[in-house]
Amino acid sequence: MVKWFWQRERPANRALSLRARGDLGTATRVDFEELAPDEATFLGQAAYLQLGFFETLSELIAQTPELDEKESLSRAAGAALTKHEELVALIRDKDEDPTTLMLPFREPLDAFRRATHGVRPPETMLSVHIIAGMLDDFYLALSASYGDTGRKVARILQADNDRQAIADLIRQSIAGDEEWRSLLAMWGRRLVGDTLLIARAALRPAHLRIADEEKVEPVFTELMAAHSRRMDELGLAA
Repeated sequence: MVKWFWQRERPANRALSLRARGDLGTATRVDFEELAPDEATFLGQAAYLQLGFFETLSELIAQTPELDEKESLSRAAGAALTKHEELVALIRDKDEDPTTLMLPFREPLDAFRRATHGVRPPETMLSVHIIAGMLDDFYLALSASYGDTGRKVARILQADNDRQAIADLIRQSIAGDEEWRSLLAMWGRRLVGDTLLIARAALRPAHLRIADEEKVEPVFTELMAAHSRRMDELGLAA
């Protein structure tokens, strides 16, 4: 049976990992320096992803009847919009046009968002919680390749995302309901593969060589570990 790179056993002496929050050291730069996309691509993708999170959360607000739940979702939506606006401002500071930089990613990222949109609100809430968490971590890891611009992006991504409110709503949905717990656990597992494909597609070349796979494997392994922790915190099995 073929094992994907994130399923391979890590050597016992492996020490590479993602940076901790706030740590902008060089460990991840070693992994990504030759594979990171150009700066314009990096900024355009990162900005459009945050806009997509905002759009999905806005749709959830419209579908949610309870006022307290609307308020919780609105905080998370506002945080995503703030990150998007700050990334757009950073793009403008570099005398680039945000629309031009984001436009190439509209079609593929919108298709990804549709594919990971749940039939019911709790599924879509889990999509945002899991996908935004994984991709924020991934773009934070990439940011070490872009010097001062990367440090500014890292500060934006590390800002409070207010997604804890979403996690609380998910826990309310599964409390005492094993059917919902099982359904969301399966949905969470489905999200992982699609999200990792989006992350891989951000690298260059698009089709990684074996040597490139070895460079990025520790980072993707840590993304999976962080995903498992998020699922555990929700009371779901990853």
